[in-house]
Amino acid sequence: MGAKMQVPKKTGFEHTVETRLLMGTTVTIRVVSEAGHSKTSGSRRGQTADMHSAMGRAFAAMRFVEATCSRFSEDSALRELCRHPGETMRVPAALFETIRLAVEMSALTDGVFDPTVGGILESHGFNRHYLTGEAADSDIMSAEPVSYRDITLDEKEGTVLLHKPMLLDLGAVAKGLAIDLAARELADWDGFAIDAGGDLYVHGMDFTGEPWTVGVQHPLSKDAVICWLQTTDVAICTSGSYERRSPLANEIHHLINPLTGESVHGLLSCTVVAPLAMLADAVSTAAFVLGAKRALDFVSGLDLQGLCIDETLDMTMTDSMERYLK
Repeated sequence: MGAKMQVPKKTGFEHTVETRLLMGTTVTIRVVSEAGHSKTSGSRRGQTADMHSAMGRAFAAMRFVEATCSRFSEDSALRELCRHPGETMRVPAALFETIRLAVEMSALTDGVFDPTVGGILESHGFNRHYLTGEAADSDIMSAEPVSYRDITLDEKEGTVLLHKPMLLDLGAVAKGLAIDLAARELADWDGFAIDAGGDLYVHGMDFTGEPWTVGVQHPLSKDAVICWLQTTDVAICTSGSYERRSPLANEIHHLINPLTGESVHGLLSCTVVAPLAMLADAVSTAAFVLGAKRALDFVSGLDLQGLCIDETLDMTMTDSMERYLK
């Protein structure tokens, strides 16, 4: 969902590609090397092996985030935390950081973005595990309204306290963190692109020795691109209403305003460019949920670049976004 890589024709650069199913989507990693030989073995065959080894570590980092932060897995650290309301729990650093950023984004939007929306998503039928298709109901019920204000974080101790029963949903943050951790494993290569269902991080050069070219998906045509961006060493993440629809009611999509409990309408997609995927992912979601009138001002206020497409297919963007247009 969101952005598409433009894959150049084969050149003299060494490159390799791997695709795996992770985090509810298809993840593709491309690695590029200008050297033409392995950093370790000095051979072309060795270089290919090195590339696959690095990609294996990158995928493993993403799988760790998924196993830690997924609300769909009974065994995840997130579900374990949600099973202990009222208790101060020490959690893995990856989970702590995703909750911390989600809470910060909630405060910036006065609760329009809120990680406690998991229960509302479940009630709308967004409770199917992407691998098995089986319902992953949490059975976590709250007798009273909850919000990010009911979460206390202790950064020094790495602990989280949920003051009320709640189901956290960190999908708007965790995928970005997974991309960022994968990028660390690939940092030594001349170029790479991580594409997690249209949420991207690009580094260095593409297969032609140029900055990467990325297409923003047309929100009404899955195989079409509405505009092209050219850039490198940034994350590009899109939040859109066109991919995930409730099995209970087609007019409901997964981008919910927790203050109303309903889907947000007015925009079809919001794309954000940021130094980190975790930030781009969270801000694109927050901007979408804030709505068409507030989205770009919110993005600009964070000194990031944004592009929004409304329900009439009118495309607007921050002034700083224009430099990426190809």
